[in-house]
Amino acid sequence: MSSHREAPEISKDPVADSTDLYAFISPDKANTVTLIANYIPLESPAGGPNFYEFGDDVLYEIHIDNDGDGYADVTYQFNFETVNTIPSTFLYNVGPIESLNDPHWNRRQFYSVTRVASNGWPELLAQNVPCPPCNIGPLSTPNYPALASAAVHSMSNGGVVFAGQRAEAFFVDLGAIFDLGDLRPIANLHNTFGLPALTAAPGLSTTTALSASGASTRLIGKLPRSTASPAGSRRTPVGRGELKCGFVWAKTDAQSSAESEITSRETRSESISSVPHRTEYPQMTLRMFGRPSG
Repeated sequence: MSSHREAPEISKDPVADSTDLYAFISPDKANTVTLIANYIPLESPAGGPNFYEFGDDVLYEIHIDNDGDGYADVTYQFNFETVNTIPSTFLYNVGPIESLNDPHWNRRQFYSVTRVASNGWPELLAQNVPCPPCNIGPLSTPNYPALASAAVHSMSNGGVVFAGQRAEAFFVDLGAIFDLGDLRPIANLHNTFGLPALTAAPGLSTTTALSASGASTRLIGKLPRSTASPAGSRRTPVGRGELKCGFVWAKTDAQSSAESEITSRETRSESISSVPHRTEYPQMTLRMFGRPSG
């Protein structure tokens, strides 16, 4: 299981904390592969007025190893920039946000996507791409699905990318687990250390309330399978045919308060060929999707 806050050091730097990582052949377009890396664990929808966002000082990366040697053959890099459009206030918004360029929206984020192959130069796939706002509520974001949809962007390699909040998909009763393992359905059998006996109760998901308002932040991308392998390489790209060996992992590099110290956190998934829907759970979300380029 994963609590999203199980690593002591990275829990102090949540914008660099990768929580879930998903890699699978896209169910809607079998000629593409979808990669999802999540960051910033356990976001509350009511976490204002400084709502959740990616770190401007964090380099977010998704790595693909096609030959099993432990080194990335292809890397997708994401850099973010935060812009305040209303300098007179620190508030996230001063009215309803009805579009990605709504003048009521103050604190916005934009990002670039770069593809780096092990045998080639970095290739800029997209730049100045807007994130959607956080899903604040019915007055601030009256049509959040439309805002999220508008934040899905095409890239120059035929892929598609999204970066922003999404619903938390992990089901776990964190409150009970970290209350000395007091699992609610069998709480009456639990050692109470001399305190009065507990009463059994149905289990619940602590993250359900979080996911109701899109409480995870993700980098999501749907990519052409041909772009998951270096140009000119004979290696089998991730998701293509009988993948002999392939791994996908997410990584962040963040400048800490001590300028010389770099905080790094990695989450690795299994081969998406042998386990097409296997995930190891990373919450700010990046998603990429796309069609083959050739």
